[in-house]
Amino acid sequence: MSSEAKNNLGSEHPFPSSSPPSKLRKFNNEAINSVHSNKMASESARNGDSNGAHSEIDEGLYSRQLYVLGHEAMKRMGASSILVSGMNGLGVEVAKNVVLGGVKSVAVHDTKNVQIEDMSSQYFLTEENIGKNRAVVTAPQINELNPYVQVDSYTGPLSDEYLSNFKVIVLTGSNLDEQLRIGQYAHENGKYLIIADTKGLCGQIFCDFGEDFIVVDGNGEAPLTIMISGITVNENGEGIVACLDETRHGFESGDYVNFREVQGMDGLNDAAPRKITVLGPYTFSIGDVSNLSSYVRGGVATQVKMPTKVQFKSLKDAVKEPEYVMTDFAKFDRPGQLHVAFMAVHQYLKTHGSLPEVRCEDDAAEFFNIATSINKNLPEGTRQDELDRKLMDLFSFTARGDVCPMQAVIGGIVAQEVMKACSGKFTPIKQFLYFDALECLAKDEMKPFQKRQDKSRYYGQEAVFGREFQRHMSNQRWFVVGAGAIGCELLKNFAMMGLGCKLDASDTSEKGAIVVTDMDSIEKSNLNRQFLFRPHDVQKMKSTCAGEAVKKMNPFARIVTREDRVGPETETVYNDDFFQELDGVANALDNVQARVYMDRRCVYYRLPLLESGTLGTKGNIQVVLPHLTESYSSSQDPPEKSIPICTLKNFPNAIEHTLQWARDEFEGLFKIPADTCNQYITDSKFYERTAKLNGAEPLQTLEAVYDHLVQQKPKDFSECVKWARLRFQELYHNTIKQLLFNFPADQTTSSGAAFWSGPKRCPHPLNFDVKNTTHVDYLVATANLRAAMYSISGHTDREEIIAMLPEMAIPEFQPKSGVKIAVTEAEASNNNDLNDDDDRFDEIKGLLPEPRTFGQFRMEAADFEKDDDTNFHMDFIVATSNLRGENYDISPADRHKSKLIAGKIIPAIATTTALVAGLVSLEMYKIVAGLDKIEYYKNGFVNLALPFFGFSEPIEPQTESYYDKEFSLWDRFELDGKELANKNPEEMTLGEFIEYFEKVHNLKVTMISSGVAMIFSFFMSQSKRKERLDLKLSDVVQKISKRKFKPHEKALVLEMCCTDLEDEDVEVPYVRYVFRH
Repeated sequence: MSSEAKNNLGSEHPFPSSSPPSKLRKFNNEAINSVHSNKMASESARNGDSNGAHSEIDEGLYSRQLYVLGHEAMKRMGASSILVSGMNGLGVEVAKNVVLGGVKSVAVHDTKNVQIEDMSSQYFLTEENIGKNRAVVTAPQINELNPYVQVDSYTGPLSDEYLSNFKVIVLTGSNLDEQLRIGQYAHENGKYLIIADTKGLCGQIFCDFGEDFIVVDGNGEAPLTIMISGITVNENGEGIVACLDETRHGFESGDYVNFREVQGMDGLNDAAPRKITVLGPYTFSIGDVSNLSSYVRGGVATQVKMPTKVQFKSLKDAVKEPEYVMTDFAKFDRPGQLHVAFMAVHQYLKTHGSLPEVRCEDDAAEFFNIATSINKNLPEGTRQDELDRKLMDLFSFTARGDVCPMQAVIGGIVAQEVMKACSGKFTPIKQFLYFDALECLAKDEMKPFQKRQDKSRYYGQEAVFGREFQRHMSNQRWFVVGAGAIGCELLKNFAMMGLGCKLDASDTSEKGAIVVTDMDSIEKSNLNRQFLFRPHDVQKMKSTCAGEAVKKMNPFARIVTREDRVGPETETVYNDDFFQELDGVANALDNVQARVYMDRRCVYYRLPLLESGTLGTKGNIQVVLPHLTESYSSSQDPPEKSIPICTLKNFPNAIEHTLQWARDEFEGLFKIPADTCNQYITDSKFYERTAKLNGAEPLQTLEAVYDHLVQQKPKDFSECVKWARLRFQELYHNTIKQLLFNFPADQTTSSGAAFWSGPKRCPHPLNFDVKNTTHVDYLVATANLRAAMYSISGHTDREEIIAMLPEMAIPEFQPKSGVKIAVTEAEASNNNDLNDDDDRFDEIKGLLPEPRTFGQFRMEAADFEKDDDTNFHMDFIVATSNLRGENYDISPADRHKSKLIAGKIIPAIATTTALVAGLVSLEMYKIVAGLDKIEYYKNGFVNLALPFFGFSEPIEPQTESYYDKEFSLWDRFELDGKELANKNPEEMTLGEFIEYFEKVHNLKVTMISSGVAMIFSFFMSQSKRKERLDLKLSDVVQKISKRKFKPHEKALVLEMCCTDLEDEDVEVPYVRYVFRH
């Protein structure tokens, strides 16, 4: 899309339009029956039309979300119209996430005008909007998020006639009378209702999806599949299924499964799904099978997702007998208390016309009286035995609060409920959910604030924490690592919170700041959840664009943007001076390696770290606090299961196996050979390096170079086509015939069991067929990738490519005796350890032209890129994998599923990202407030699909001790080599260093290392010891490690082994040794 398209709405909107003129709708701001209908999405670019028909899904935009929801759910969403009433901070968060999700249309409704305090959490408002209707000025900004979604604004009353236009109705900030009226209408007319509200640090959600809501998939997990080792029949005629190789099935009683490939038990395969009863981790019952024949062997059981009906009560009934979704099991009684509090605040507002004053004890007493009266009138079971007075006071004191992190948490959850209502995908909230983060105020004595006559953009946050807290927030300097999905949400939250931002226009301080870095540029698929970016930003740097967007949301933000990777290579940039100025780090990374690196940096500099991540509807947060908690690296996830080599090479039984095989084939054909050939041409020590490789690798490497640069180097595209056709023959015909020659279909093992049974599927060879689409797909993709390696122009005309084949003679393959094929993992490993053939190596070396003869010629290595549909990479993977699947009768995978598995894509959706970033930001409040007890902080795991919320205290760091001194990973010895020096005025010697620990700490140093360099050990020769002891410590490290210190390096990390006075080995902290200032 053109980046030069101008928004015809003027400069008052913080995000200029990214749509070209042809896609801009005209704005009609005329009042018609008090309705402002600003229609902004192109009629030709929607997810659904007025008949509910869904246009083709833009997989480039929605790719990551499609792996969460699936095509069917997305199509149902694309036919759904949504109303979001209330364009406060919560309403805009819901609307933002829903529009990013890709529904048909969203109407944003509000009757209120913009005030300065709205900007506490409503990030699409500016001071220029003050006095204008919130919905009217917000709608254009929401429209910018997704060109496929129609966005309207509406300022009139919510009449039954107007509500009839929508499938889902979301109310935010509405009064109880309106909620009850609309709730009754929705329940009686098949509309899905969601009510959401926040008051300070407390949030409420209510869902009513009617009495016959169908959930098609309760958890969104891929159906489980297990291989069967046997089916026995018990005395009651029930079939008992046992899993192969004692593999856990993972099923639960009440699940349904169907069967295929079972030999015997006629009628079981492809029959109606059977309900199961779990008997153990490896067995389950499938009910009566007495009418079936006997089981012979084999079979696969697959879980079947069955639709379930969920019945909801209307708000009128549910409020009296509420069902709660727990959000924090440490606050088990909190939902009932908050249920009363939210009803009480509605009554207070109705009675007094305003919310309780901030930290006003008189208003809090009145609020408590109202809550007590409401509680008394609730039915038994809902009525609280005793209201928590402290909780009620806190609720009243902060009811006027409006904090962005709470809106992010509740808005993320609500938006996911909207998607559930539209699609039937995932289990909805039934029916009330309450959430609070009141522990943020744990150290606050809740004394009244000094009243201010003026209000600022931070008023909603100051109503909770106060002006002094806001000043402290302004002075913070935090490092946000990553500007992807979570990074965008964090930056938005931090800017609205005023983290590192100016207090107002008169603030001239430069103390605080948000520093953000990201080395990546923006791609189209990012736009679906990285909401700070627009189509015209594609190919621009993420951190720069994110910083600019946040500055528009809060002009007082002090943002420093960088484009560096964090790692050892950038420690000249992110050095001691940089980290020592920080107050903390928030990670928004997508890989473990970078997370671990930043974690170690934070431990070293003793900085708080806020860690988070998402996987589809799942999310987690971890708080790392100096001296209070363990670090991110203290615990690790189990390693991913790898596929055995023999399974990949000869015995695949699942599409995951064939896709991994296809990825290996891609690397082995189009990446590794090109890199190796280029090394041959450019590296003068190529032969020397190659000869040092293990086993048969030197010969294989040289043969590959000879094949690609001499023997099989193509002259034109037709030779690439012929090569691809021969490759097909080798992979899918010859190799399979050889395998069946070695192990015929009726082969038995030494025990008499069938060789081709269990996980071993008997293959069959393929004969190339020009009428078979997949066969030709393989030919087209392989030929074009081969041509690209040699910078030969490719062709996409399938008929033209097929026409090149008749001239080819395909030699008849005859299987050979004596060919060894690995059956076990051990045999596969042994095959890789075969000895090299020195004579053949020398022979090929003599046949290869001198590197200089190739001049400027270089081969083009293909770096696998899954998201480019024009590069043939995924075409090759899909065809290669599915042909392999055809060999072994494995069901094929479409391009969408193949890209997920082969590309190792992490499914993602904006709702989870918003929720997780909100939870992280709530923990930020606690850090800034200086909360110093571990019980105030929350690590969390959430799964919006279920929905499930689990919070726990962070884990304390493990401790060691020497003598009576305990220490953890956060502790160390701090030594200043210059201050402690005696012999050399510049710095202490190694001998002085050792002597220091013996005299000061009663520790005898037996070994010292710096990184991998051993600089001192008790078993060192006397001559080496004497030489080193008199040298400056930093000189010893440079000498042994053979490296010069860089100018930014001022300190060394030294690890020591020590013994105590009794000559017993003891664990000691590491040493931070400063060798220059």
